[in-house]
Amino acid sequence: MRYPDLYILRHGQTEWNAENRMQGWLNSPLTPKGEMDAARQGEILRSRDLSGFEFWSSPSGRAVQTAAIACARLADSIHTDIRLREIGVGDWSARLRDELPMPDGPDPYMQQYAMAPNGEGFEALQTRAQAFLDDLTGPAVIITHGITSRAIRSIIVGEGALAKPSVHGGQGCVFHIKDGVQTLLE
Repeated sequence: MRYPDLYILRHGQTEWNAENRMQGWLNSPLTPKGEMDAARQGEILRSRDLSGFEFWSSPSGRAVQTAAIACARLADSIHTDIRLREIGVGDWSARLRDELPMPDGPDPYMQQYAMAPNGEGFEALQTRAQAFLDDLTGPAVIITHGITSRAIRSIIVGEGALAKPSVHGGQGCVFHIKDGVQTLLE
């Protein structure tokens, strides 16, 4: 399937990101660094021609706060869609990662999301991300979360979209996807 031109932003650093705490569907506010992350994303977006683009955000406070900073002078309106929220981590919401079981393997942090008791799981996340993409009618700027961004990008680009993860998980940068090719804008 062919998808429209997309710019995908992860919210800026939050207080819980800085504490290495699982957020999932809960929220914590942006840190001063997170506000700078969002401002940097706004600088990147202002250098692009966004004529005809719609702006979509997760309804989570950290994403809405990022959208307000990054897109303030760019968007007439920013729509929210619950399908853009972060993966649910169930019983592990608000828990420090260091207190949780750390599986062995190539990507233990990602495995923690998969094993969270009463969590949403990757299959359900993929399903809602796909449904969001299927409903897009044109080019869009999407403000979302780290794992949801990964899901959206892997649907469009394939697993190659995740081959070179950034140290910051996308905070402060923008992923541009055009014609099935992903470019990291920093």
